[in-house]
Amino acid sequence: MLLAIDAGNTNVVFALVEDGVIRARWRIATDPRRTGDEYAVWLSQLLELEGLERADVTAVIIGTVVPRALHNLEVLASKYFGVEPLVAGQGGADYGIVLDVADPATVGADRALNALAAHALYEGDLIVIDFGTATTFDVVDYSGAYQGGIIAPGINLSLDALVSAAAKLPRIAIEAPDSESVIGRTTQDMMHIGIYWGYVAMMEGLVERMKAEIGRPVSVIATGGLATLFDQHTEIFDAIEGDLTIQGLAMLYARSLSGP
Repeated sequence: MLLAIDAGNTNVVFALVEDGVIRARWRIATDPRRTGDEYAVWLSQLLELEGLERADVTAVIIGTVVPRALHNLEVLASKYFGVEPLVAGQGGADYGIVLDVADPATVGADRALNALAAHALYEGDLIVIDFGTATTFDVVDYSGAYQGGIIAPGINLSLDALVSAAAKLPRIAIEAPDSESVIGRTTQDMMHIGIYWGYVAMMEGLVERMKAEIGRPVSVIATGGLATLFDQHTEIFDAIEGDLTIQGLAMLYARSLSGP
């Protein structure tokens, strides 16, 4: 069974993948200081709850945008699962896709993995929107080449900045407003409108501009935990793939088995 690890800036997601199917997934807050031993204690308990043992994990692949977290995840794989992990974008886990940007080495693993998986799942030109610490908009052309994109502050990051910089503004939950009115009557309503509808307007505006620049029919694929929240009030998404990055890791591992 494959253990796919997606280490992002906010959370590390661990997923068990068997025959291309995700059997279980868990997440923990990203902390580069967390040791391989600490990960092992935590994961061992979760595996037990699923009726599994560490020996059931026969391969590990890691994708990370947090370089300082990589070493401890590699220790986890080698010390506690007895396998040499593959690292997305390195060696036998080279992405195998064209990164058609000015500096390919700077493309985050999550964005490359999303591009790989989205192209495998959908035809034609694509825009992949990933709701994470940052919200990213990535263009994948009909051949599967990554063409670049946009990095915008994530909605939680935007809210944190607003609340920390304005002493009298309260902490609010990220949720859709109760109505479609964009004129708030209370401070909380005004904040909900600004954060939620402001974000919807930003997404719709950027996608419209990107489609115009691409100049061909484009499908928009959304991933990340907040995709379903926005799907209630916008028509820009053609599909939602909540596990796109994990799917990319599983595809990359399968490709590594077949060789170059």
